[in-house]
Amino acid sequence: MVSPCAPSQQSFIGRRPRIKALDTDKDGTVSLAEAQAGASKVFATLNTDKDATLSTKELGDRINAAGLKAADPDNDGLLSAQEYSNLVATKFKAADVDGDGTLDAKELSSPAGAALLKLVE
Repeated sequence: MVSPCAPSQQSFIGRRPRIKALDTDKDGTVSLAEAQAGASKVFATLNTDKDATLSTKELGDRINAAGLKAADPDNDGLLSAQEYSNLVATKFKAADVDGDGTLDAKELSSPAGAALLKLVE
């Protein structure tokens, strides 16, 4: 069955529920603060051994080896909450193509937006 929506419109529609989950101020976009709040919850959930860091096992497929290395300035092979937050900020900036400091559904539908969502949902 062919959808009556154009592909870009389908992507936009598909991201609305994801925006709602992160969009605590209900303005229809996700700010960096909202993304980082989501990331904080994800970090706490993933940190199953409660050692205040995320291992590659705990991160699962949220980040690849090259991404972990780039996000781990102390090179201990683990991400602290601050390192995870910094990674989210980097991914957020990459997704914010219009530079307005918020992400709309279209930006979250991009590859950069999808990479961010893996960290905050």
